[in-house]
Amino acid sequence: MAVDVASLLGEIDTRAALIALTAAIDVTLLLNPEGRICEVYCNDVSLLDNGGRHWIGKLWNATVTKESLPKVEALLRDAVNDSPTVWRQLNHPSVRGIDVPVSYAVRRFGSQGTLVAMGRDLRSNAALQQRLVEAQQSVERDYWRLRDAQSLYRVALQLSSEATLVIDAGTLTVVEANAAANRLLALSSAPLVGQIFPLGLDAESTKAVAAQLGKARVSSVVDEAHVRLLDGGREFFVACAYVRQEPGALFVVRFTPLRADDSARSIMNRLIQVAPDCFVMTDREGLVVAANSTFVELSQVASEEEACGQRLDRWLGRTAVDFDVLVTNLRQYGAVRLFVTTLRGTQGNLAEVEVSAVIVSSGREQFCGFSIRDIGRRLGAGAAPSVATERQQPRSLEQLTELVGRVPLKDLVGESTDIIERLCIEAALELTQDNRAAAAEMLGLSRQSLYVKMRRYGLGNLPPDEANAREPLSH
Repeated sequence: MAVDVASLLGEIDTRAALIALTAAIDVTLLLNPEGRICEVYCNDVSLLDNGGRHWIGKLWNATVTKESLPKVEALLRDAVNDSPTVWRQLNHPSVRGIDVPVSYAVRRFGSQGTLVAMGRDLRSNAALQQRLVEAQQSVERDYWRLRDAQSLYRVALQLSSEATLVIDAGTLTVVEANAAANRLLALSSAPLVGQIFPLGLDAESTKAVAAQLGKARVSSVVDEAHVRLLDGGREFFVACAYVRQEPGALFVVRFTPLRADDSARSIMNRLIQVAPDCFVMTDREGLVVAANSTFVELSQVASEEEACGQRLDRWLGRTAVDFDVLVTNLRQYGAVRLFVTTLRGTQGNLAEVEVSAVIVSSGREQFCGFSIRDIGRRLGAGAAPSVATERQQPRSLEQLTELVGRVPLKDLVGESTDIIERLCIEAALELTQDNRAAAAEMLGLSRQSLYVKMRRYGLGNLPPDEANAREPLSH
């Protein structure tokens, strides 16, 4: 069944038609043939708030900015001449100071030459364009800032008097080298860039630098390596830093010539590394920063890197209290001497040790140095300290107090009794001028008991009496 579209539309008045048109288009203007605005229909209230409420009764060209006037005339002329529809952007001044861009097309309707201007609000597009322009400007600024930084970096690298290399961390290929590095390490006329590092060093130095590069991958604090060149045997300190940078990572390596005092310091560091006593450096909280090979061996860890970053009381001290007491005294007095404790190996080895420590400041940070000496041989070969092992030679009171914490109290009390007993016998013999009968009477002992005790303590040069020595007489 055919539908009479004309009859249907005939029932829709002009105002309803304009409202329906505005639902599809952001703004609709009803103009008379002279271009004066008769009605404004808008589906965005914000456009009316920007001045649209006052357009009615004004000429259309009075509502646009100066640069849009020729476009208004062109739109009206094309509509009057029934030319093909062309969309043109006009800018309306706003009470808020920001022009409102609207794209218009104009058509003529009716026998009276009424014009209808249909507009699309371009503010969202303008905002996107503005953000795009700002983003482009920001990228441009960042680009020039990066160019300036690269230029400054290259100038600083080339002007540096110290040989400096930039090395790819994955392939160990030299990426950049300054003039000083080329003079120092180039083995031929060929430049260093593209060659594999380390190069130009003797065998021992090559191993040291390779180990240093490995440490730099896992630690931000890496000691300088002492190296020697193949050409002339000149000596340098090599410092290495690991830098993450997309799409990979880089090493920055610097060669610093040794001065006379640097050479002595390097030798001292090497002596500490191979010293028979343990040496450990920690931060203020007791986390291991560096350790020599003796500590690695005694603590039974696989390598120095395994110990670094862990608290020293994992190995040092009978309990955590021991280490806390040591660190507290170190912070309070600056140094601790001859602190006796134990060192526990990772695999269960236990060693009696003597610790001396000192704390120093470096800038805002503080570091502690611990010298740890194994004193197990002093206390007995392969055994913990025991009173019974030295029963024939009682200790002095000072020696006895040093055993507190390492020997059970029962044994300490027994040895204290032996010391007092020996001192009393010596005093009695001295008072009686070595008259043993008088000394026995003074002490309230029989002569036989006195002789047994004298043999026990090695007094008076008496011949040993094995039976009595094994079973001392009581009194």
